[in-house]
Amino acid sequence: MKYTLKITLTLFILSLFTATVFAQKNLTADQIADKTYNAYKCFGDDRITTAKMDIKDKNQKTIMNREILVVRKNVKNSSKQKWYAYFKKPADIRKMVFMVWKNPKKDDDRWLYLPSMDLVKRLAGSDKRSSFAGSQFVYEDITGRYPNLDKHELVKTDDKYYEVKSTPIKTSGVEFSYYYTWVDKKTFLPTKRIFYDKKGEKQREYRVEKTKVIQDFPTITQFSMTNLQTGESTYTTYSDLKYNVGIPDNLFTEAYLRRSPRKWLKYNKK
Repeated sequence: MKYTLKITLTLFILSLFTATVFAQKNLTADQIADKTYNAYKCFGDDRITTAKMDIKDKNQKTIMNREILVVRKNVKNSSKQKWYAYFKKPADIRKMVFMVWKNPKKDDDRWLYLPSMDLVKRLAGSDKRSSFAGSQFVYEDITGRYPNLDKHELVKTDDKYYEVKSTPIKTSGVEFSYYYTWVDKKTFLPTKRIFYDKKGEKQREYRVEKTKVIQDFPTITQFSMTNLQTGESTYTTYSDLKYNVGIPDNLFTEAYLRRSPRKWLKYNKK
């Protein structure tokens, strides 16, 4: 009797494993896009890191550097998020703040604080495709583009990657016509993404340089964006990245656009 129960239990576990593997192999393009977004932008209740940007010209000579405190918090029981980016260096843009309240069902709310003018500027929806702090990244690259904004098609798959083509549902407000993403099958992190312009020519290329498991979450820690038409590029490295540190809701308010988040600027010393 015990032997029979043991065999039955083993067969049941094997059937569950087989079903899971089969389901993973037969994911739709929409499911892959959702999993990729979640793996890339949503792990943990919150996340904090220091981002260092190295902006290079077409000859790969560094022309600008940026150091930014980047904070993200998921809104409980929803797919909404809040982002806060505080510029630490260089001196000419120190204390500049970019803040976003993301909403999958409508345009995101975006603010930019310019300390030199003591001005809080509300950014229009079209500004999400503008350059982020003079880099080859646009604002939407930083906080992520919701998968429901695009139509997804699974182009190719092999042992390691899914290749997905994504085309914007609404063409107004975007400078690209479509993009391809290569997704790691194990982690669902994007490994490469190429944007194509309205003429169908390659425009920008996002590439992951390094990944690391942090607090059990597979995490991209170094990545780049290259303008394939000008040769200019930006390399970004995340350091002191931590998940689930208890970021308060009041950090994502207008009060902290003008006020330095002193406690969180020292989070890596805890």
